[in-house]
Amino acid sequence: MIRCCIFDLDGTLLDTVETLAYCGNTILEKYGYPAVEAKQYQYFAGDGYKEQAKRALLYVGDQELKHYESYCNDYMEFFKDHCTCYLKTYDGIKELLSQLKERGIKIACFSNKPHQQALDCLEATNILPLFDGVRGQVEGIPVKPDKTGAYLLLEELGDVLPEEVLYLGDTNTDMQTGKNAGFTTVGVTWGFRPKEELEKFHPEYIIDTPLEALKILEKENQ
Repeated sequence: MIRCCIFDLDGTLLDTVETLAYCGNTILEKYGYPAVEAKQYQYFAGDGYKEQAKRALLYVGDQELKHYESYCNDYMEFFKDHCTCYLKTYDGIKELLSQLKERGIKIACFSNKPHQQALDCLEATNILPLFDGVRGQVEGIPVKPDKTGAYLLLEELGDVLPEEVLYLGDTNTDMQTGKNAGFTTVGVTWGFRPKEELEKFHPEYIIDTPLEALKILEKENQ
């Protein structure tokens, strides 16, 4: 029986690509590199800001990653103050969260975004009060797809077992996270990566709109 839905943040709950591009390009341009089109950040993102930095620098030609350390530091300093710029909640997300709440399903967010910025983004889009737990990236804890953070989130929620979780995400990292943690895994196609990428990791379900998650919930809880 499903008693909890855990959501990835970027590309699942929120469309953050313009935010990531704005912050990333600001730092790239500081080092004399050209701005990168926003849609490319869909492929830079997903595995934490340090991996995002590597991908961005390699993309613009810094093959030796000579600016890596300073980019990471500058990016986070800028991102802390600008992480809520240009945010958009995907259509149907607020309704889905409200429906889950009405049904007594616990709601949580598990993100590779730094923890405070994950909270800031959920608060800025007025959905934070709907969540029973939020866990972003914390120094010293492995990022997704490692299951450590997922299990720490379950401890925070209190009485939820892995087999009682529906986990929704939009990247291969999310599909691996769900599998590693023993969650029922749902790929979402409205986010950053194509359906074909999700299918390679064999999630239990793939959905095209948020409210389809309610049908999965009904099926799993028959």
